[in-house]
Amino acid sequence: MYGVIISAISFLTVLFATPAVIRHLARAGKTVEDFHKPNKPAVPRPGGPVLMLGIASAELVLFFLTLNTAVLAILAATAIAFAVGYIDDSRAMPGWFKPAALCAAALPIVLLHAHGDHLNLVFGSAFIPLLYIPLIFVIIPVVGNTINSIDVLNGVASGFIIISSIPLLAATAIFGSIEVFLAGLPLFFAAIAFFRYHKYPSRIFPGDSGALLLGVMYGALAIAGKSEIIGVVALIPAVLNSFLFLSSVKRIIEHRQVRSRPVVILDDNRLAASKDPSAPITLVRLIVSEGPLSEKETSNKIFKLAIISAILAFATIAIQYVMM
Repeated sequence: MYGVIISAISFLTVLFATPAVIRHLARAGKTVEDFHKPNKPAVPRPGGPVLMLGIASAELVLFFLTLNTAVLAILAATAIAFAVGYIDDSRAMPGWFKPAALCAAALPIVLLHAHGDHLNLVFGSAFIPLLYIPLIFVIIPVVGNTINSIDVLNGVASGFIIISSIPLLAATAIFGSIEVFLAGLPLFFAAIAFFRYHKYPSRIFPGDSGALLLGVMYGALAIAGKSEIIGVVALIPAVLNSFLFLSSVKRIIEHRQVRSRPVVILDDNRLAASKDPSAPITLVRLIVSEGPLSEKETSNKIFKLAIISAILAFATIAIQYVMM
């Protein structure tokens, strides 16, 4: 019953509030160009506030129903990530800002002890009570920025989270607690509702506030739900994208600071891999390296990779369950 209530709150809030947010952002002139479309239409941004509204409303209800501190820790971490992203949406911040500021989002998890002392591995677990705390301060910024870095095409960030959350929710139900599982439902259903407006062709972009919120909440759920490895496996395409980008540019920078784009837009509006050797390597550049694709086709290939990773995550769950 609790799951039905909070899922409905999250889903319906985002579903019905997003059109009003789109109109407000458009009237206020808070739009950005969609570079992958003909004539580069202006798209309202950021959608982070409506995601935060839906998720926070549901999580607060869940907390008052259960009084579970892990729920409060997940909500607090998500709210801090949203605030960090909203600052970056409002003004251009240096590349180091988001990774450094997101360390603050790890604090609620540590202070409210919403974590265990064991790191669940594929074939067992490691008891690392002292090492696990600094590891949290690595996991949260990395996962937050990983989802943020893959938010380059219509619908990808929200769609990717929907797919990746399925094995994560299953893992938290098995290895974590029912309260943490319930706390993950608002993320899943808010992403589904937002995807309706974010999918190709996007009517709204999540912005840094939305993408960081989704990523950090995912990471917080993985930690609180004792499902860290499953969470990483489900994110393999996004992790690969971040690794490729960082290894090619060799420093932490904002995507807007990249001088040469990894893909170019052809006259027929298809995406093609850049031939500039100085352009960063990204997942999208690898996908279109075999031949030009439309934006929708490229997004669908990313979703297919996410589905494969989700299947691998379920296989990891099965292995871990047998080894328990």
